[in-house]
Parts: sequence; structure tokens; C-alpha cells
Amino acid sequence: MDRGRVAAAGHSFAGQTAAVLLGLRVADPRTGVAEDLSDPRITAGLLLATAGKGGDHLSPFAAENLPWLREMDFSHVTAPALVVAGDKDALPPTTQGPEWTIEPYALSPGPKSLLTLFDAQHSLGGISRYEAAETTDENPARVALVQQVTLACLRHVLGIDGSAWAAAQAALAGTRHPTGRLESK
Repeated sequence: MDRGRVAAAGHSFAGQTAAVLLGLRVADPRTGVAEDLSDPRITAGLLLATAGKGGDHLSPFAAENLPWLREMDFSHVTAPALVVAGDKDALPPTTQGPEWTIEPYALSPGPKSLLTLFDAQHSLGGISRYEAAETTDENPARVALVQQVTLACLRHVLGIDGSAWAAAQAALAGTRHPTGRLESK
């Protein structure tokens, strides 16, 4: 194991956990204080269908029952990360729509990439939970794309091999690809 090459990855709220390890600050609803829970050993991340900043875009239910979603600060998420978002991902905790899962890319400084999956809902074309056989938007091609791009990104940002990442960037630039688009900042 190479302890100098450690990444955190997660889908949905697990993506928030990965983002916290990368520097996301979440205010404690009781005190309003946001602790730094980042781990300097984590040098890269994969944030799949991860919630955005919260604030005024929370649904009434989320505002009342998920208070930690109110104040999230992405300005400290500086490590390289790939954010994967579905353009049809309408999560119940927000009134904002699919744009909410793009915020981890838009609001985080440093090297970030965004893979937007066309016609993808929250499960991004895959299985919805452990040992489940159903999904809301089953699409094996989309799942294969997520697998290929996330692996290529990790290999690139961890300094293993950048060739597959360069190929993915070329293939997914703009809107030519039928399954998704990749952009970087």
C-alpha cells in the first residue's frame, strides 16, 4: 500500500463524507461552528451525486429535519476531485434541482473536474443500494462510463498514469458524447 496515494470516494451522503475528508466544512446546527475534519492523508476525491451547499435551497422537510445541510462551505476543498452529477438528479432535500449536485464542483477551489451524465438520476444509471436489483434509471453504458472515468481520474491525480484521463477528456469534451460531458477547471 502506498500511503502517499490515498483518495476518498462516495455517493450521495457518502460523497459528503468524502468531501469532509477533503476539507468541506459543515456547521454544527447547535452551535453554528464548522470544524475542520479534513484529513491531510487524503489527496484526491470522487464525489458522486453529492449534495451542494444547502442554504435557502433546502426543502421545508430538509430545513427542519436535516439541519446539517443548512450551512456547508466548499471553499476549503482544494485537493483534486472529480464530481459526478446527473442532469436529471432531482433530490427531495432541495428545491434547486440537479444543479445542487454540481455545486461541489462550482464552489470548490483548486483542480476539479465535473462529469455530467445525460438523463441520469441520483443512482447515475446504477444500482440504488447494497444488494438491490432495481434502480430508477438503469443504464449499463452510463455505469461503464462512470467506472472508466473515475478510475482514469484516480490514476491521473494519484500520479499513476494519466493516459486514460487524457483520452477521457478528449472523448467527453463538449456535448459530442451521447452519455456525458467532462469539464475541468
